[in-house]
Amino acid sequence: MANTAHLVRRQSSRDLAPQRSLDRLELKEMRGRLVALENGTPSSYGATNSAFDDSSPNTKAALKCAEKVERAPFKPEGGEDDRESWDSKLTFLLATIGYAVGLGNVWRFPYLAQKNGGGAFLVPYFIMLAIEGIPMFYLELAIGQRLRKGAIGVWNQVSPFLAGIGISSAVVSFNVALYYNTIIAWCLFYFAQSFQAELPWSECPKKYFPNGSYAEEPECTVSTPTQYFWYRTTLMASVDINSPTPFNWRIAIALVIAWILVYMCMIKGIASSGKVVYVTATFPYIVLIIFFFRGVTLPGMSNGLKHLFTPKVHILFCDNNISWKLSFGGFKATLNYERCLEEKNNGLPTHHLGHLVTTLENATKSVINCDLQQELENCEAGTGLAFIIFTEAINQFPGAQFWSVLFFLMLFTLGIDSQFGTLEGVITSIVDMKLFPNLRKEILTGVMCLVCCLISMCFAHGAGSYIFVLFDNFSGNFPLLVIALFECIGVAYVYGLKRFADDIELMTGSRPGLYWLICWKYLSPLAMSLILAASIADLFMYGSTYPAWAADLGETVPHEWPLWAILLACLLVTVAVIWIPLVAICRLFSVVIIDDNEKAWFPSGDLKEFHGIVEHEVTTAETLLFCIRPDGSEGFCCPTSPPDED
Repeated sequence: MANTAHLVRRQSSRDLAPQRSLDRLELKEMRGRLVALENGTPSSYGATNSAFDDSSPNTKAALKCAEKVERAPFKPEGGEDDRESWDSKLTFLLATIGYAVGLGNVWRFPYLAQKNGGGAFLVPYFIMLAIEGIPMFYLELAIGQRLRKGAIGVWNQVSPFLAGIGISSAVVSFNVALYYNTIIAWCLFYFAQSFQAELPWSECPKKYFPNGSYAEEPECTVSTPTQYFWYRTTLMASVDINSPTPFNWRIAIALVIAWILVYMCMIKGIASSGKVVYVTATFPYIVLIIFFFRGVTLPGMSNGLKHLFTPKVHILFCDNNISWKLSFGGFKATLNYERCLEEKNNGLPTHHLGHLVTTLENATKSVINCDLQQELENCEAGTGLAFIIFTEAINQFPGAQFWSVLFFLMLFTLGIDSQFGTLEGVITSIVDMKLFPNLRKEILTGVMCLVCCLISMCFAHGAGSYIFVLFDNFSGNFPLLVIALFECIGVAYVYGLKRFADDIELMTGSRPGLYWLICWKYLSPLAMSLILAASIADLFMYGSTYPAWAADLGETVPHEWPLWAILLACLLVTVAVIWIPLVAICRLFSVVIIDDNEKAWFPSGDLKEFHGIVEHEVTTAETLLFCIRPDGSEGFCCPTSPPDED
């Protein structure tokens, strides 16, 4: 959320071409010749006479044509800089969607909804979406489009004291890119495994003995084939985070391939990634629709949906296709429940017991401890939702290999375009800081991908999945809240709400309503402050654990983080947010860390003429709510420079 500024440096090179259309220039020239001034008064002959009214059809058609020319897309004269641009508005829109919708929509939201009150969770979710999520997304897109720089340049131009926000955004993007590409590597590994004649997670592997007999892997029999394949074959999970052996060479190869693919898609910057998003931003939704209809037909679908949407108010103190995800969860829970009944009833399958099972079900559950509700509560969390529950469901599909290929290809495309935006934020920030002024961007991108690939090898060993959880829990959540909070403060209390609203009106032709202004100045900062305080309090009161794979139990058990892991978590948070106060303090003592005062070209004068914008008169509501004075200045506001009149 804190790094979309680089996506909107320049929305469309076609809409911001270096010169006006030839039609408009010719129209002006013809108008000047026909209505020539003679001694300060219009000439009085022919069609130029003000009393002359030619109502012929040809003249009317010509006037309509002239009106159409006047409403041509805005194309200002000159002043264009040499920054990269999107090919079209559609490319920009797809890139933004792809960046915003990622793998978390598949494996994080359903678990959080289930864990935090089911249907009751949707109430605070949509409230926060309305007062924080959408307003902050709008704010970042608008400020990035207006100032037309990367994250560092944007906030340095808002105020030199706020330049640390941009550095923190770049650091968080780097940390997130490190572990996020690991999920893409896992998807590639499963994708490659899906082409086998029989899916390797469809049944337990067998141990063969010299006499020709065999037995199923004991670790697999106490869990499930999908769990065994995930924890043992894919992750090669060790007993805890302090035991990193063995090295997982298969995931290491997948990581190398994943980083090569990212580099190939980003090598030409927007020119290359802009074309890729046509596939990566649309393909997942096609697959999601297919899986939705398949998911709602699975056994246990109603159990999963009921479990999700039944409000659990006692726990309470713009996701996509949530139903098919929880349908699979309900299917997995129902499958485990029936397997439990089968094992406890002398190996007789439940569908063979007929009405006897129905009659004795409640009594059987109390004796053999088979509880469907408990199975629903114990559904896999996090990445396990994608790599365990969904693969369990895919096993039951006719032509399971095809569905597996489709599913993991969808996960790959969901992740790769989010990875573009995340890594582009880092690279753009480095370019804006001019750390390597003579280094070509494609070389810089390659070096960045190589460095990230080498560091990401820390996820390619037995404890790699536990380090992944550490990064996922601490490198993004807390720093992003802090960054977003200061972004909101920077726009609402430093840049100025009226100034920001004026900018949006210049760019779009319409002014943001009071709702957005109230969110930016009051509701969003308040919500983020409360969430941040509650998260820190919860961490200190209840601590944090990670799920370690217990081979003898066939399930994960919570382990306390060791001291070194806690220190690493503190380092991840500190190295991300420390730049905000550090840069401000340095600037206070005249120590310049970011020296980028060159303003990007912005044709405010041409935009005013094009949209027909007149000076906005401050309303009574704006004065009462936001302390905006009649002269346009604001209480609690200190703009760093007057509005541009380019």
